[in-house]
Amino acid sequence: MQSIDTFPVFGQDSRPVDKVDLTDGVFSSSVNPSLVHRAVVMQRASARQGTASTLGRGEVSGGGKKPWKQKHTGRARSGSSRSPIWRGGGTVFGPKPRSYSSTLPKKMYRAALRGVLAAKAGDGLVVLDDLVLPELKTRALVK
Repeated sequence: MQSIDTFPVFGQDSRPVDKVDLTDGVFSSSVNPSLVHRAVVMQRASARQGTASTLGRGEVSGGGKKPWKQKHTGRARSGSSRSPIWRGGGTVFGPKPRSYSSTLPKKMYRAALRGVLAAKAGDGLVVLDDLVLPELKTRALVK
């Protein structure tokens, strides 16, 4: 493959240590914003835990006995004290654990990745040899 550019590889002290050739096949692609968006949404959705959960009326403890008789009390009918209408009752259509992950065809995902890498190379890519920070401070990165 042809190399489009040679980029310097910088060391910890901001001096060029080596050079790397970026291949034409990867770094000359055009950026498709909608494809990149789909790839990012896929990755972020797959990273979600999806463990939110609530109890429905059948899962809340208690509420087995009818609170009061059906007729002649002047009150509204009720069959359970764990009805969603009641305080302490279950939740109607609440969240249940589920997977938010989605997939994108391999060719589309790779095309999005190539586009992002090409955009990064065009914006002035900086390649680091090794990044060891003595302390996790932005000041160390700015140097």
